[in-house]
Amino acid sequence: MAVKADFHLHSSFSGDSTAPMEDMILKGIELGLSTMCFTEHLDMDFVYSDAESDGMFELNTDSYLYELAKYKEKYAGKIRLLFGVELGVQPHLKRELALYAKSYDFDFIIASSHLCNRKDPYFPPFYEGRSDEEAYREYFSSILDNLKAFDNFDVYGHLDYVVRYGKTKDENYRYEDYSDILDRILETLIEKEKGIELNTGAISYGLKELNPCTGILKKYRALGGEIVTIGSDAHKPGAVARGFERAAEILTACGFRYYAAFEKRSPEFHRL
Repeated sequence: MAVKADFHLHSSFSGDSTAPMEDMILKGIELGLSTMCFTEHLDMDFVYSDAESDGMFELNTDSYLYELAKYKEKYAGKIRLLFGVELGVQPHLKRELALYAKSYDFDFIIASSHLCNRKDPYFPPFYEGRSDEEAYREYFSSILDNLKAFDNFDVYGHLDYVVRYGKTKDENYRYEDYSDILDRILETLIEKEKGIELNTGAISYGLKELNPCTGILKKYRALGGEIVTIGSDAHKPGAVARGFERAAEILTACGFRYYAAFEKRSPEFHRL
């Protein structure tokens, strides 16, 4: 396996995972990974669908860091374990997000759009009464709003996450139909010296492509973008490094010769 670093991982410190961190680590060692970066969820002021899920995407960062430090020591020499976070970005949270990002010595920060104008694309009402294209356009436009508000991150996560949940998913979805907005997103990221991730979690949703699609990856490269991390978005051990050979093939076909990893917020590049 050419890719030895998984840079999008969740354990039981994320509200949508029950996986013990050590089980995730042991799976990574078994697969021959050299690096695992945990990126537990933190979505401040999230809009929850019901009272039962309230607080699901809050994060006890101190407990998470303590647990990770314990395993870093235990598995030293076997695997490099890094301290990351996946921040759900919303424009009105720019001060809170900026303060939080500076409060810990993270190795890596993913910025993600899990809400769009206070609505959750995970649920069908986001798509009801309009075409998928209209819903997807609203989502992409909201990423531009997020980029204006917050830039203390390293990569933007699963840029076309929204296509996982649309009525037709990515059946009729093409980069070219949204290039007017997507190109502005990519240009902004490059201008801010930020990267993107290739997220293989799309496999779980029966999509044709990974997130983002090859059209976005090719355009990012054509614009001069070079920073691409690869993440499984695994929430259980069986999904660690899932689809990484496919990811490496896609990046190579899109003109990339390296994938990125981060430590202490600084990128390093590894040949594909």
